[in-house]
Amino acid sequence: MDARRRVAVLVESAGGTYPEQAGIVLADRAEPLWQLLVLSNLASARIHGSIAVTGTAALIAAGAGTPAGTLELGRLHCKEALIAGRYRHFAEGTATRLNDCARLAEDEYGGDLRGLAAAAQYRPDRTRALLQRFPGIGPAGAAAFCRDAQAVWPHLRPALDARVPVGAERLGLPTEPEQLAALVDPSDLHRLADALVRVALDPELADRVLAAEQAPATEREPVH
Repeated sequence: MDARRRVAVLVESAGGTYPEQAGIVLADRAEPLWQLLVLSNLASARIHGSIAVTGTAALIAAGAGTPAGTLELGRLHCKEALIAGRYRHFAEGTATRLNDCARLAEDEYGGDLRGLAAAAQYRPDRTRALLQRFPGIGPAGAAAFCRDAQAVWPHLRPALDARVPVGAERLGLPTEPEQLAALVDPSDLHRLADALVRVALDPELADRVLAAEQAPATEREPVH
């Protein structure tokens, strides 16, 4: 088994990262970092990842793509945007938390989460601790944020949360962070991590990826 080939097939088949599906173009800038925090907040609830994605996309479209925009939109309109994005069950509580998060982001970091990285002295453990000061972000939410933020914050690498080795084991890949990280370019580690989370959440996806690995490249289709 060629682990690098299997990883390439997995990443190709995964259909993009969660932030990409929500319309977030990750960069070391204030807007996409806030939007990633919103996505991590929504995904922290007991809800399907696809609904966290559509809820985030709806919030961004409504104007909550920045902390200031979220505060201007207010709790009621945030709730309406969440419902429009199919994020119905937790809409009211989440709208309140997001406005509280936006106020904290404005008060502590001037609306720019790059200030959080600086306050954490670019230490992964401290970064996760500061993220958990945001309402609705616990250890899992902080880990989810870091999993994708490592694309633009190299000091977080390797950021592989508890679900990543579960997915790796199902695909017969190494489960140690350093060994997994060695299978891709550092700038693509977030893509591998997101794809392995999908495998961890959907055991049948592993079978489809393994089957796709055996097919000629011209016959492969995205695995959803």
